[in-house]
Amino acid sequence: MAASSPRTAAKTAAREAESSATFEVLARAGYVANGIVHVLIGVIVLVLAFGGDAEGDQAGAMKALAAAPLGFVLLWLIAVALWALGLWHLAEGVLARDRSDDVAGAARKWGRRAAEWGQALVFVALGLIAAAIALGARPNAEKTAETASRGLLDIPGGPVVLALIGLGIVAGGVSFVIMGTLRSFRKRLDIPEGARGRAVEIAGVVGFVAKGVALVIVGILLLISAVRSDAETAGGLDGAVEALLALTLGPLLVGIVGGGFIAYGGFTIARARYARM
Repeated sequence: MAASSPRTAAKTAAREAESSATFEVLARAGYVANGIVHVLIGVIVLVLAFGGDAEGDQAGAMKALAAAPLGFVLLWLIAVALWALGLWHLAEGVLARDRSDDVAGAARKWGRRAAEWGQALVFVALGLIAAAIALGARPNAEKTAETASRGLLDIPGGPVVLALIGLGIVAGGVSFVIMGTLRSFRKRLDIPEGARGRAVEIAGVVGFVAKGVALVIVGILLLISAVRSDAETAGGLDGAVEALLALTLGPLLVGIVGGGFIAYGGFTIARARYARM
């Protein structure tokens, strides 16, 4: 009984949190905040496609916001909303359940928990980046990725760890593409009928596929870095865009990805209204 008490307390706290109307509103605002960031990323990527110079990642988008009038206020609002959404996913993971009591049911339950807690970690981390930039920090995601990769490559077994991280990101990207092509994201939303619903669905398909492709490229760059033991090859979304630009018809491909990120941002903003929470 004593061993199950902390688990019971955690589930009780999660249920109480999810029953709060204020918490739900803040969590839904997190989708809006995430959507705004993705729209800005898409715009920046389009600038890069047309030969401009910018940072096409989350940090770059938030630094662009910081440069706007009262941008630091908006960044704090984004940070709070993203933290609320992260906590909501944390609670969802705690409350994850499966009706079957067999091994497969337990595996599905823990798989959902891992997915929810992974999303919670991403949103909390994005909120921390927004808060740091609001306080005056100016992080460079590309250099951070290279530094972290260099640190891993310098330790025994580090290249294997870096390769596994790359494979994980590739798998995440593939899952985004699959979710987009199969439209499985509809299971978590109450999409309305008519033209508005079709627009939300199209934005979801385009956005999930575009973001998935970008993540696959990021993962491949990390795999190449691990195989070559070359930290300079590693990078984030900015590096993925540079890799695409180096290809034949690169600017066109980057433009498509930028448009896809804008679509994903629009879908995520709509998700604030239609998500089942």
